[in-house]
Amino acid sequence: MSRPVVYIPRDAAALSVGADEVAAALSLEAERRGIDLHLVRNGSRGMLWLEPLVEVSTPAGRVAYGPVSAADVAELFDAGFLTGEPHPLGHGLTEEIWYLKHQERLTFARCGVIDPLSVEDYRAHGGFAGLERALTMSGAEICAEVTDSGLRGRGGAGFPTGIKWKTVHDAHADEKFICCNADEGDSGTFADRMIIEGDPFTLIEGMTIAALAVGARQGYVYLRSEYPHAADTLRAAIRLAYQQEWLGDGIHGTAHSFHLEVRIGAGAYICGEETSMLESLEGKRGLVRAKPPLPALEGLFGKPTVVNNVLSLCSVPVIMANGASAYRDFGVGRSRGTQPFQLAGNIKHGGIVEKAFGITLHDLIYRFGGGSASGRPIRAVQVGGPLGAYLPEDKFHLPKDYEAFAAQEAMVGHGGIVVFDDRVDMARMARFAMEFCAAESCGKCTPCRIGSTRGVEVLDRIIAGHNREANLALLDDLCQVMTDGSLCAMGGMTPMPVRSAIKHFPEDFHRPAHTQAAE
Repeated sequence: MSRPVVYIPRDAAALSVGADEVAAALSLEAERRGIDLHLVRNGSRGMLWLEPLVEVSTPAGRVAYGPVSAADVAELFDAGFLTGEPHPLGHGLTEEIWYLKHQERLTFARCGVIDPLSVEDYRAHGGFAGLERALTMSGAEICAEVTDSGLRGRGGAGFPTGIKWKTVHDAHADEKFICCNADEGDSGTFADRMIIEGDPFTLIEGMTIAALAVGARQGYVYLRSEYPHAADTLRAAIRLAYQQEWLGDGIHGTAHSFHLEVRIGAGAYICGEETSMLESLEGKRGLVRAKPPLPALEGLFGKPTVVNNVLSLCSVPVIMANGASAYRDFGVGRSRGTQPFQLAGNIKHGGIVEKAFGITLHDLIYRFGGGSASGRPIRAVQVGGPLGAYLPEDKFHLPKDYEAFAAQEAMVGHGGIVVFDDRVDMARMARFAMEFCAAESCGKCTPCRIGSTRGVEVLDRIIAGHNREANLALLDDLCQVMTDGSLCAMGGMTPMPVRSAIKHFPEDFHRPAHTQAAE
């Protein structure tokens, strides 16, 4: 009999519900039974309600069991799980689970499948194929390929990635940089963390391709301090990439060189804004820079700099390996490719759903998410992080598409979707948005620094029932000033959730004060 191979995630979400204890129990039980078990600590498949998810390799494919606790392990052995036998915790072949089977996994194709710290496993599943192709191309050709793919930044603005790269490529400078914004601070988002913990080489590959495209020799990953497991995994992967000549001087015998380092942020949300991140990387306080000049022309240390987030850079290896047209075949309109949507909040089946642009909110929430975890009607979803709009049920038909959302004064953003049931008080959610901005503002510009503080005060008066109509008019004026006058999206987009709450849920701003206070 061949050596059994069992997979259990090392992903932070799985660790938080006992994955390490389950892994230890599996090893001990196998030793007790005299079984030579090969235990692989993989990334998460993204079905977070099933974590810890244990998979076993069988001739038919990997079979899934979950959520597994340490107390379940002996019973799993008794039931014959090592050969994929049925068990109440069993879900059959992992790839046949509906939630996974109906996704289009491009960026997350390897996440949860491979050993995240095995270059050999990464290579066996198509890794570094895009970089190998890029090593044979000119920088201009790489930029053109990424432009032709239709890839847009997987953050707030959705700016075409290839055009940004071409700007840096065409800039004349003695030094250029690649900076990855991994300061994933939006509520309800975790895709960056998951892919760094589950498939870190794809980020390394994407950044190296970017470096080849623009002529950079140095790169930095700006990673949030709340992600210690991701930091450890990425640093270990970078060391392995250097050892096997996928990073460093003369990459695989070519004339190309690229060096990569991890830098840890101090937990400021504003450092997710690209110019604040650059200030922090330079060792300064994270304050927003006025634009122009754009970072593509004067970025890190005043040099031309590519700034992309994790999902943008992790999409590049797929594009380079399969070609721009294969990637462009996914999506709708000007929103091409796929997006790893993140389902969070009051949702039954939270996790990662990677789908082509064009899927509706309704399908994400109900077909994949299974509706609310509470079983109550869903009243609102916030899309695009804490600065994203709150959308009511009559907007759930909206396709996930940059332009369709912009037309409704909303944004796709980083793909986070936070669900609220019918008990939510939208006046208080609007207040939360202003309070969040007041707490996280860098303080450089008056509309954001002062406006958010005044916004909290005005909302408090509205909630308390003091002169509501006049205060609602004042709040609208304040939101307009913040939108028009703020230096960056922190202050400029805080009005989006506030205005959407007032527009779609006006009754919550006119409740009797004692009712709101009681809730």
